Amino acid sequence: MMSSLRLKADLIKPLMLKAFTSRLLNAVSAQHIVESIVQTSLRGVDSHGINLFPHYCRSVVSGRINHHPQFSFPQTHASAAVLDADHAAGHHAGIVAIEKAMELASHTGVGAVAVRNSSHYGAAAYFALHAAEKGFLAFSFTNADALVKAFGGKAPFFGTNPVCMAAPMASESPFCLDMATSLVSWNKIRNYRTANQEIPHGWAYDADGEFVTNPHEAVSLEPAGGYKGFGLGMMVDILCALLASGPISKDILPMFASAPEAQRRIGHFFMVLSIKHFTEPNTFANLLQNMAERIRNMERLQPQMDVMVPGDPEKAAYQRNLSGGVHVDTEKFAEFLEILPEFSETLC
Repeated sequence: MMSSLRLKADLIKPLMLKAFTSRLLNAVSAQHIVESIVQTSLRGVDSHGINLFPHYCRSVVSGRINHHPQFSFPQTHASAAVLDADHAAGHHAGIVAIEKAMELASHTGVGAVAVRNSSHYGAAAYFALHAAEKGFLAFSFTNADALVKAFGGKAPFFGTNPVCMAAPMASESPFCLDMATSLVSWNKIRNYRTANQEIPHGWAYDADGEFVTNPHEAVSLEPAGGYKGFGLGMMVDILCALLASGPISKDILPMFASAPEAQRRIGHFFMVLSIKHFTEPNTFANLLQNMAERIRNMERLQPQMDVMVPGDPEKAAYQRNLSGGVHVDTEKFAEFLEILPEFSETLC
């Protein structure tokens, strides 16, 4: 597969901020893009981490991302709201939306915000963790362009439409489940193309809806769990598109293949629960901690393989990468240097 380098996370942040603001992106949007992609790389999720930095820079220059968005809430009720993101960076729009959901939940117990006219928001976990770290139980969803093959059909219909939930734990960072509704990400297919290596059978389909191992022939992905993953993808589109009166996955422009200036009108959906409206927060955190420990302490199938709960691999990666540096593909790092030569000083 592709070779990679390691960069010092604390050194790349100011350079990324400089790159975005010098391209006239407002400072708050820049801050959230950088915080999101660095956090995501620290968690070991390279597909949505700093490898996307050059793409986001191009999206700022082309105008796909609005430099100075005017956020508005055309509908707001006691527990629900709709945000028009004005084609902002999705990372910024998502934080505005989940902050509103937290505000609503603080009063009524539940807050839900649908977002329209946004752009790619990176990792769903960035937003759910933001709320969980403040003591809430949170859900984060987004739709995306059609890449997952319709179950029983030949062509893709829904995006990789992720499902994410995060909740506070008593003695460690929040629990976080963040999963695509496809078996693998499209970025994995792109990486295999770059390396000219065959993909495993069962990952992707060709134009006739047949499994393919040549990554260059792949046009759609296998849904996770067959019809179950396809159904979850539809659920996410209902929340992110229909509630926000925005386009469904099938009608969203591709992230990389569409005109660079074209605004994609992506939708998101966030729901936040105020735990204190249901039970005592410390009791909840202790119960979740106990559940996780009982799972981790189960008898192992193989001695060398840990029994884990969702999010454990990301927590372990975070600790490793905090000291060892975050991964960037060697090919992508060449683009970093074109943006700012100073990135050469961030190599571990």
